[in-house]
Amino acid sequence: MRPWMLAFVIALFLHGHAAAEPWPTADPKAAGWSMPKLAAVEEASKALKPAAFLIVQDGKAIASWGDVTAKINVASVRKSLLSALYGIAVSKGRIDLSKSLASLGIDDKAPALTDTEKTATVRDLLMARSGIYHPAAHETKAIKRKRPERGSHAPGSFWFYNNWDFNALGTIYRQLTGEDIFQSFGTRIARPLGMEDFSPADGRYATEAASEHPAYPFRLSARDAARFGQLYLNGGSWAGKQIVPAAWVKESTTAYSWTKRGRQGYGYMWWVLSPEEWGPNAAYAAGFGGQVIAYVPSKKLVVVQMVDLKQTPEGIKTSDFLKLLKQIAAAAP
Repeated sequence: MRPWMLAFVIALFLHGHAAAEPWPTADPKAAGWSMPKLAAVEEASKALKPAAFLIVQDGKAIASWGDVTAKINVASVRKSLLSALYGIAVSKGRIDLSKSLASLGIDDKAPALTDTEKTATVRDLLMARSGIYHPAAHETKAIKRKRPERGSHAPGSFWFYNNWDFNALGTIYRQLTGEDIFQSFGTRIARPLGMEDFSPADGRYATEAASEHPAYPFRLSARDAARFGQLYLNGGSWAGKQIVPAAWVKESTTAYSWTKRGRQGYGYMWWVLSPEEWGPNAAYAAGFGGQVIAYVPSKKLVVVQMVDLKQTPEGIKTSDFLKLLKQIAAAAP
């Protein structure tokens, strides 16, 4: 390659991409945190045995324990990562949320989708309201047990945390954008945010015999996951550049369903916290075993918990994380 061509390629690669710089830190005592309360949070968290825990306020790391550089399979956090990619693609006119599965040619292995099921829209899938209860890859035993009967609910009418919806959204994203999910995340989100550890090789497609739509698990470090939380806390902007449209951040973290998880809502593959309890626009991404990226705008907080299920096979309950989050909010200025 000629020197000028090499320079052009390097410039093209670097354009719009933030350099990978570590989180700036802040002294919690000087910032006004209650040190006894923060110490109690650390003690309670360590008793649950996370692999890593990181607290960021106003863009600065306040406290952490465990290995924040270790890459962990974040399980269903993958869904919120894909939701962000959808927001970018929708803003560019590459995906239309009103399109039906029939119009997109989306089906599955026998027993194939019915004509009624194919009337579900992309938006129905994002809200976990497709009404399609076909077996899916990466379902937990609990979801398999609770899955409604095929045809029991019309598309759009009923909320069920449904891996079929989430996996089919991966297929639709790849089909309509022509992009690999992990390459796309690397180019469109990880690099602009200056993620320190993520590589597209940290994702894989997981297929199962029952369905043609693979799951797409990601591995993330806690410090990179916190950048994703900070992106949403910032309304989709990073270092003065709009990465995910602000309108999408708001739309995707609006509660369209209220779930049985206490007073929690569900948006477009995001869990939404009660504004009465947490202030406006608080939300979190959650994965099996205790993987969480939470952000609380009223306190300018981003909190990440990572769990290595080889070290902590019982995992950490989301309810236990939310208790910690309450303690953190109470400790924060």
